Amino acid sequence: MTPERYQKILRVLRRRQPTLTVLMDEVNKPHNLSAIVRTCDAVGVLEAHAVPPQGGQLAGFKGHTYAATSGSAHKWVPVQAHAAATSAVRELQGRGFQVLATHLSQRSVDYREPDYTRPTCVLLGAEKWGVSDEAAEAADANIVIPMFGMVQSLNVSVAAATILFEAQRQRLAAGMYDAPQLSPEELARLAFEWGYPDLAPGYRERGEPYPALDEDGQIV
Repeated sequence: MTPERYQKILRVLRRRQPTLTVLMDEVNKPHNLSAIVRTCDAVGVLEAHAVPPQGGQLAGFKGHTYAATSGSAHKWVPVQAHAAATSAVRELQGRGFQVLATHLSQRSVDYREPDYTRPTCVLLGAEKWGVSDEAAEAADANIVIPMFGMVQSLNVSVAAATILFEAQRQRLAAGMYDAPQLSPEELARLAFEWGYPDLAPGYRERGEPYPALDEDGQIV
């Protein structure tokens, strides 16, 4: 690893937002999954979540992570798989996240109204039928993107980008990208995993701690 690459890894990790994430409810088209993961990386999402489509495991899910082609974004934003959207919503709420479902209902608000500086999960639905009624009801709020054309829906990856960049805008204004949100220990762990992806699995399998890295990213 070159010193330049190590410094880039550190710059990115120092801006990661562990309190911002997405939950994809049975999004079944790989190009949409890939585009959403790329946007997650762009705005600093640390980890994403997904419910595979009913009737079978989505190609690309390996164990509890998603590894579909998304440029190289899937290497930087792991996607955790869940069995069902409603239980995933409850789990994230239990971890302190407000869940905002992209869903038209009596209680829907403009997507720009919520406070995205709070721990936030954006719940996105499948391409044809959207977020399930049960998951939308379990969410803390329903949000919509105002549209004035003949077509009243956006591609799910476009909707994700629109909402996530609003979250980024609010967080930038609040200074949330100015200081690391990851603990020093978590930052060091991820820096080693990102910098040495071929070595990290061996340390984990042996139950050994990762070695320290010097200021140039070299193993001490």
